Amino acid sequence: MKDEIYNIITAQYFKWLCSIVHTEGVSFEKLLSFLKHKEFKWITDRDRNRAKDGIALRYRFARTVRKDESANLTMRVLKGPCSILEMMVALALRCEETIMDNPAYGNRTSQWFWSMVTSLGLGGMHDDNFDEKEADRIIRRFIRKEYEPNGKGGLFYIRN
Repeated sequence: MKDEIYNIITAQYFKWLCSIVHTEGVSFEKLLSFLKHKEFKWITDRDRNRAKDGIALRYRFARTVRKDESANLTMRVLKGPCSILEMMVALALRCEETIMDNPAYGNRTSQWFWSMVTSLGLGGMHDDNFDEKEADRIIRRFIRKEYEPNGKGGLFYIRN
């Protein structure tokens, strides 16, 4: 019973995270699942804040999606370090809700998220083209901050 509840909550949480950054057409479920299983290891205080934002998504999920359920149970199931997926979804939400908020453009959360995916070099890794070894290499390079001075290989690439 315990494992069943764990599986239900973690599946609901993953589906909820994916719904925030949804895409139409091509599936990226393998990439998103990969990012869900990769720990976001922070080095700087700013990165630590991104990890806190990612973990805060769990509370948001518990309050909004599982509001009829025990929030304490949800939080016990969703314990552990922040994942790369959580950090990126939280950062995309922060971009949309607090940094670049403009109701005239509508909700661009998924646009912010997929821009980060592309900047990292993971944009072509849809389900039919997913390469776990290459994705792992890209994420390790990102975590070690080995991206180019213009941000290519990191979350935000600035041309020129």
